[in-house]
Amino acid sequence: MQNENKGNREVKASAFTAFFSMPENAAKLYGALNEKEEVSPEDITYQTLSGVLFMARKNDLAFQVQNRVLVISEHQSTINANMPLRDAIYYGRTMEKIISDKALYKSSLIKIPTPEFFVFYNGKEDFPAEKTLKLSDAYLEETDAPMLELTVKVININFPVNHPILEKCRPLYEYSWFVQKIREYQEIGESLSEAVTHAIEACNEEDIMAEFLREHGSEAVNMLFTQFNMEDALEVRYEEGIEKGIEKGIEKGMEKGIAEGSKKAAEQTAMRMLSAGKLSIEEIAEYVKELTVEEIQALRSGR
Repeated sequence: MQNENKGNREVKASAFTAFFSMPENAAKLYGALNEKEEVSPEDITYQTLSGVLFMARKNDLAFQVQNRVLVISEHQSTINANMPLRDAIYYGRTMEKIISDKALYKSSLIKIPTPEFFVFYNGKEDFPAEKTLKLSDAYLEETDAPMLELTVKVININFPVNHPILEKCRPLYEYSWFVQKIREYQEIGESLSEAVTHAIEACNEEDIMAEFLREHGSEAVNMLFTQFNMEDALEVRYEEGIEKGIEKGIEKGMEKGIAEGSKKAAEQTAMRMLSAGKLSIEEIAEYVKELTVEEIQALRSGR
């Protein structure tokens, strides 16, 4: 399993994946996708694969709902026509995880959860509010009744697009609002670190993703730097047509960008907390885990 071994390298989850790895958020997401269903966090069982199949950033999410439905979803900031093919591969590997090899050879029928496939898109390119992609669109020979079909619903969750699901699912609304804020700050000339810092402050003021940001702290900043650095790297790839060695280059670029940007963002966050004068240095260090107490003391002293 060469690809699987490749995927087992340690890779950080995207902010989207981490946010919806909270059962209460996944339950609300499924409830918005299937309004007739009443789902609670206790109904959610995660089946997300441990390895990363396609990119240097973990942006996939798989969970079962009441053991009846298997939702395979992916967050994407780039448009990709191969999403059905990717989901077909992901589905096969997920079923290998759920069903034992021995069970496949039993004569009785194995009941499996009904699969549903979604992609949540929030890239910069224009894209309709909703679009269905089919695996059969990639077949070399067209047929009216393909023996194997897989359909993926792609939903544009960009805040300005205002897809109805944003009204139905508060966590998805909050995530889209957060990303939109980062882009707005970047559009007025702020660096990525400044934009992320200000967006987090805006979230705290508006009680957006509050629990997630409190729980993950500076780790959330790392996730966002990974995501946005990945987007920038992909834009360069498409503009220049680079195909070979891109994954290695992205990973190295992200490592450098995350290390430098995260440190700067942490310092800016600490400075704003110091200016507010509501927390002790020790309390700030608990929140801004990228900095030591001594480093925060030095910031306060202006050294």
